[in-house]
Amino acid sequence: MLVIGIAGGTGSGKSTVVQKLREMLHEEIVVIPQDAYYKDCSHLSPEEKAVQNFDHPDSIDFDLLIEHLNELKAGRAVEQPVYSYITCSRSKTETVKVKPAHIIVVEGLLIFTCERLRNMFDIKIFVDADSDDRLSRVIARDIVERGKSVEQVLRRYELTVKPMHLQFIEPSKRYADIIIPQGGHNQVAIDILVAIIEKALKESVRVKGTV
Repeated sequence: MLVIGIAGGTGSGKSTVVQKLREMLHEEIVVIPQDAYYKDCSHLSPEEKAVQNFDHPDSIDFDLLIEHLNELKAGRAVEQPVYSYITCSRSKTETVKVKPAHIIVVEGLLIFTCERLRNMFDIKIFVDADSDDRLSRVIARDIVERGKSVEQVLRRYELTVKPMHLQFIEPSKRYADIIIPQGGHNQVAIDILVAIIEKALKESVRVKGTV
């Protein structure tokens, strides 16, 4: 089993990299999104939810994420939370059953900020992109997927996204084994990444066979 962490700023192209890996690797890939592990905010008022900082490490339930990753590494399925950006809450009735696979990808903004989680990754990847490109993708995504207005997106970007990126996400780049510039559109970097993963998989199979 190979555990891969893919971090990077909002709108950097992390999901595109994951999709490329799904297309190019001949192995089943299980993706654990950090976004499913936001702490439940259903107890907050609408006004409090509107100013909640979802780009700070404290917003993530790292304990549950690490517990689930340990379970998967042990060969046991987990019930992944379902989180709604619209209500800022975790579903109390619905989960997603996730089964172990040869490749587990943990993907999210803040996954390299947690040392316990970071130490569980066999390969750490940081997806990099220019701030202007990231902002344009965030605006398009949040309007379509999260029901936000342009004004709301820009206000959140200035108040939390940008400062939290500079304080937490950009510095976490130093922990990466591989940095992919230009997001998921850098095919040369993707090809190199796939070759590295395939080599690591073969090595893990060889080592397991000799134990």
